[in-house]
Amino acid sequence: MTEEFDIVSPEAIRDGRATDAYFDRTMEALEHAGKNPEVVAEVTANQFATGTWKVLAGLKDAAQLLDGLAIDADALPEGQLFDGGPVMRIEGPYREFCRLETALLGFLSHPTGVATRALEARHAAPESTVLSFGSRHVHPSIAAMIERAALLGGLDGISNVAAGEVIGREAGGTMPHALVICFGRGNQEEAWQAFDEGVPAETPRIALTDTYSDETDEALRAAEAIADLDGVRLDTTGSRRGDFRHIIREVRWTLDAYGHEDVDLFISGGLGPTELRDLRDVADGFGVGSYVANADPLDFALDLVEVDGEPAAKRGKLTGKKSVYRTADGGHHVGLASREGPENAESLMGPLVRDGEVVREFDLDAAVERAAADAERVGYEGVDASEGRD
Repeated sequence: MTEEFDIVSPEAIRDGRATDAYFDRTMEALEHAGKNPEVVAEVTANQFATGTWKVLAGLKDAAQLLDGLAIDADALPEGQLFDGGPVMRIEGPYREFCRLETALLGFLSHPTGVATRALEARHAAPESTVLSFGSRHVHPSIAAMIERAALLGGLDGISNVAAGEVIGREAGGTMPHALVICFGRGNQEEAWQAFDEGVPAETPRIALTDTYSDETDEALRAAEAIADLDGVRLDTTGSRRGDFRHIIREVRWTLDAYGHEDVDLFISGGLGPTELRDLRDVADGFGVGSYVANADPLDFALDLVEVDGEPAAKRGKLTGKKSVYRTADGGHHVGLASREGPENAESLMGPLVRDGEVVREFDLDAAVERAAADAERVGYEGVDASEGRD
């Protein structure tokens, strides 16, 4: 049996082998004809505004893919909200990047979808701690992308250890039901105490309290078993949950009645924006899984809009090189680059690659701040959705 996982290597991606086969045929045809036109290509999801804001993510990997090519590229900043129009523009000989289109779109489409879902979750519970619990729902080879995009969209922490090593963030987490089950029914205190005594001092003391018995019963037992308990986590499955809000309020009441007002309530399991809005006043924090991690990739496309200095685009696409602007009132505007933009508007397209060299720094903290600030600037209100939960 082979020891290799079914993973396309970074070398294959960079070499252009992670491509759709018709780009190989395109290269063969152009080489045979001796053609290599100078083009302007744009990456766009929606040409016109739809009223739905997205958060650009994945630009760091996309830039690495283009590094060293005989092209120039411009792009919106990572973390920028956008509604229609191009997010990236590439100028240069078409054969220089033809085979890279498939990978380039993947680098942008999937993390943008994840970051946008993370922003939705963040705005559903703006005052709460919201953590990314979703890497178990995706192929492990993309866990770092998932966690980075989740943080970019505004979540407060991640759970995947290897992903944290890749993106320079420490993963967090406490205990699964499996730990409690290993000690057996009726022995929950032994599990919680083993955790308290065995994990590093800096690990928050959060006890999972819905494994065998009533959540209120286990929460109180955990608070009395661990002297410095930081909080309890409720992860009750949907089939056993009943009125989850009522359960949480009952747990809070009981803890307070027995003098454990300082024990926080952390909630996870099948949560999306609808649930976060409903529970944010009775819970201190949330773990969000599949709603973020299972986000549909945004349907970006790459289109040639100019060939050898002349406007050119297929039917249904807007021809010509374009610019993107943010106006003072938070509006998102797209226009031909050869024309004047809106008065006092900020141009959002900036240099990404010049003469084959990446000229932009990628700082995750700066992208997180940009997404939060731009969401406020455009009056982002989030969504009310419940689909896609774990």
